[in-house]
Amino acid sequence: MEIHFIHVKFYSIGVYLEPEVVGHLDQFKGKSAKELEDNEEFFNALISAPVEKFIRLVVIKEIKGAQYGVQIETAVRDRLAAEDKYEEEEEEALEKVIEFFQSKYFKKLSVITYHFPANSATAEIVVSLEGKEDSKYVIENANVVEAIKKWYLGGSSAVSSSTIQSLASTFSQELSK
Repeated sequence: MEIHFIHVKFYSIGVYLEPEVVGHLDQFKGKSAKELEDNEEFFNALISAPVEKFIRLVVIKEIKGAQYGVQIETAVRDRLAAEDKYEEEEEEALEKVIEFFQSKYFKKLSVITYHFPANSATAEIVVSLEGKEDSKYVIENANVVEAIKKWYLGGSSAVSSSTIQSLASTFSQELSK
């Protein structure tokens, strides 16, 4: 998140994919980490690969759920609008996601997990807060789900360049085996 032109990290991002994902990325064998990092087709293939995906955010600097929700809302709405996919159904689905985060307060080490099942257009969000029972929400709008995947895994347009660099480096090594 940028605050007065200063980039502040509020969470670290972990990406977990089924090992079979490598088989869906064969066309990128032999590419260097830098080549993969700059290749939008690679990240599109990664996002669309029919394997289970988990994105886990671990909070490193306290943030209000409302602040995090605004970040998601802006990123998802802007992506969908740019692709001319932001209709009433997407607006309603996105509002429900924002409502889910609204009342939460993320202390250090709180965890937000996005689960994207293989071959499904849904996503489950699980929030783990210290001393509280996990809360869950399922997003059923395929366009909103896709936009969230792109926000975290979308190459040059992703929220975290260090996550993209790490994915490119890891897959460069895996695809050279």
